[in-house]
Amino acid sequence: MTEPAIKISDVKKTYGDFEVLKGINATVARGEVVVICGPSGSGKSTLIRTVNRLEEISEGSIFFEGQDIHAPMKGRDLNHLRSRIGFVFQNFNLFPHLSVVENVSMSPVKVKGVNPAEAHDKAIKLLARVGLAEKANAYPGQLSGGQQQRVAIARALAMEPPVMLFDEPTSALDPEMVGEVLAVMKSLAADGMTMMCVTHEMGFAREVADRIWFIDAGQIIETAKPEEFFTNPQHPRAQRFLSDLRH
Repeated sequence: MTEPAIKISDVKKTYGDFEVLKGINATVARGEVVVICGPSGSGKSTLIRTVNRLEEISEGSIFFEGQDIHAPMKGRDLNHLRSRIGFVFQNFNLFPHLSVVENVSMSPVKVKGVNPAEAHDKAIKLLARVGLAEKANAYPGQLSGGQQQRVAIARALAMEPPVMLFDEPTSALDPEMVGEVLAVMKSLAADGMTMMCVTHEMGFAREVADRIWFIDAGQIIETAKPEEFFTNPQHPRAQRFLSDLRH
């Protein structure tokens, strides 16, 4: 048995008296693509944000590469952890005053001490991978939303993380831009990247995911392979969710 990439054990998260996550237990295998879906307010984004400590948990533990990431650690250790777990946000979070290539190359230089010229060359290659080599010297404000999100993916990949987390990466995009971002995510999955994706893009989930986690009211209430989930969901709440989507 190989150790899972991520192991989530009895994780709870509360805000005051409100329990957002209610004892989550799950694992993500190396090279697996997990899509997390469910109704709004069910805890999906909170869960994925706990995996690189953008959100602290109230109880339980999360293991990444065998390390309990919610154990006390120094700032430098936390930065190292986050460099190993790429995160792509809804709203891109690019630095507007830096060029595209500077956005992608900055973290390897600042966090890992990579030579700037080497980081620049690698950034150009990553921009080519996401179809944006010709935009290297543009600024984020000169790009479409889909292009900005692809830059954000390249920026996360620049740290060479073994795991990538996506928190509704297409929800802020116009419909015609969604496909270009999903295409990049599909190529990462095809290359064997371990991925956790919160998304409402059910076509992507059906085509690319190895497993679906369906969350409602802070609990994973169904886990299934995509074909099983979409054709024969077991839980009544999942059945209702899919029925609502179809209508």
